Amino acid sequence: QVQLVESGGGLVQPGGSLRLSCAASGRNFSATNMAWYRRAPGKEREFVAISGDLGTTLYNQAVKGRFTISRDNAKNTLYLQMNSLESEDTAINCYNVLTFWSQGTQVTVSS
Repeated sequence: QVQLVESGGGLVQPGGSLRLSCAASGRNFSATNMAWYRRAPGKEREFVAISGDLGTTLYNQAVKGRFTISRDNAKNTLYLQMNSLESEDTAINCYNVLTFWSQGTQVTVSS
């Protein structure tokens, strides 16, 4: 049984930083693409970033240059370093791998 444990969300002021992580257990995803998505209030879920199994990364243009996705295959964990956060980044962030989704962690950017 796959379990996904997220951490790192919270409240931060504009311009601040947060680091999200999601650790998977029950299955090894080192050879699989892993991604972050988010859903802002009143909006549809949108793609944030993806980490390919060969080390490639791809970002939503809205976060490119501010967010960095990374992975630790030994720990079966995906990270999202979020810098220069803006109010528009307020959202519930979810981890996705194959058909598995985490419950989501709230990121709120507000002064």
